[in-house]
Amino acid sequence: MSRTRTATTTAAAALLTLPLTAVGLLATAVAPAAARPVPSLTCRGEGVDAEALVRARAEAVIDAPLRTLWKLQTDVERWPDWQTHVTSADRLGHGPFRPGSAFRWTTPVPPNPATPATSLDITSTVRQVERGSCIRWTGPAVGEGLRIDGVHVWSFRKVPGGVLVRTEETHTGEQVEANVPYATGILKQGLEAWVGELKAAAEARSCPRG
Repeated sequence: MSRTRTATTTAAAALLTLPLTAVGLLATAVAPAAARPVPSLTCRGEGVDAEALVRARAEAVIDAPLRTLWKLQTDVERWPDWQTHVTSADRLGHGPFRPGSAFRWTTPVPPNPATPATSLDITSTVRQVERGSCIRWTGPAVGEGLRIDGVHVWSFRKVPGGVLVRTEETHTGEQVEANVPYATGILKQGLEAWVGELKAAAEARSCPRG
């Protein structure tokens, strides 16, 4: 989503009713040094929306071959096979997963304080991709009383023990900006769910069969 949402993270959308965890601040007698900002993820030099108020990250080391992870993530039409909250997914075109590739997918959203129960229709367009290394896509997610525009970046890097998968996403839109802490918490939970399901699917496919 660029101001167009990568796809409202499917799991993120489905978790809209979950409460946020309260965040406490630690008071100290001496003012702490300013925290060093974590650099945003990028793909071919492009990252998330720097102006977005809602942003979150998630990561995990996944014990599976890089080729398995890449196949799962880019074979969009099979997302419903391993992503709990993706109800449909279709490529809008043919050929390899490359800049300009587009896909449409849907995810249910239960009722929450801001909007009624609905189904999000998400259209995502790949903007940057480097095979086996990173993906950046954008696209709007639209449902009854709800629109989210976002940008989603994925990074894959071989490390001891498997592949470090990192993801970062930003959201913009009237509904999410009306309660930034709540929307940020939901996005964070959604990204963690996506990475968790990717890990489970990849590691299951990589287990030796007896």
